[in-house]
Amino acid sequence: MSYFDNIRTFVRVYELGSMSAAGRDLRVSPAVTSSRISQLEEHLGVRLFQRTTRSLTPTEQGKSFYRGATEILESVERAEAKIVNITENPRGSLHIAAPLGVGRRLIAPQVPDFLKEYPEVSIRLRLTDRNVDLTTEGLDLSFFLGQPEDSNLRIRKIADVKRVLCASPQYIRNRGMPKNGDDLVQDGHECLSLRFPGATEFQWLLSTREGDKRFRISGRYESDDGDVLTDWAVAGHGIAMKPVFEVADHLREGTLVPVAVETPPKPIQMACLFTHRRMQDPKTRLFMEFMIERIAKAVLASPK
Repeated sequence: MSYFDNIRTFVRVYELGSMSAAGRDLRVSPAVTSSRISQLEEHLGVRLFQRTTRSLTPTEQGKSFYRGATEILESVERAEAKIVNITENPRGSLHIAAPLGVGRRLIAPQVPDFLKEYPEVSIRLRLTDRNVDLTTEGLDLSFFLGQPEDSNLRIRKIADVKRVLCASPQYIRNRGMPKNGDDLVQDGHECLSLRFPGATEFQWLLSTREGDKRFRISGRYESDDGDVLTDWAVAGHGIAMKPVFEVADHLREGTLVPVAVETPPKPIQMACLFTHRRMQDPKTRLFMEFMIERIAKAVLASPK
């Protein structure tokens, strides 16, 4: 077993915070993962992780070694690029994150075409509507909707995505058709919220004749999964704010209809988030360019 394999395993354990998760990512058993870490610790003469039955925490020596280990892996990738012309024949794993709706509808369907064109690349696609941390979670690239919190990362804008407030015909029959944001608040409409731990209040930013205005909406239904909100809206449980491309089929079929059309939602930015260091890897750049072209076309083709 090579020292390089041990370093690669250490980096993935550090980034994923789990022996079993790193093993799944590297496609080896937990026993092999643990053995590689033990060999590396024996070689270095230090403990890299504090282990308990419930947690795995890097030691100070582990944190220090991680910084050097990532530099080693990136140096090897750059050396390979010079030798095998990796821009034309990229290889290795790419770790990508995206919101659920974006990932399911826009990215996942395109992955097979990318892998057909670049057969030596493997894609690890993680879908979540929560904010992710590229550095600590070991990601090469993240797609997102909105504004990133970390200003130290690089952003590549894809498109401004039109959004719609929508509800089912059943909901409108039961509760009436709100014309604007004031109706949403004053009539106590059931608004479906995409929320995460730590959120305190929720507001929708809508366009009015007087300019952009925030409306403090309320409702009993909350989830951190955007598709759950769509399902609730279709079932008649409330009003959802959704990117148009996510509910395009429902709008065409009439299972959802636009509401509060006098004060539509502001468009939301769709973009890629990455570190400068990751973008030095040609396969990351290739994947980003490949997806951006196709995502932009799909979003712009959504119903207006």
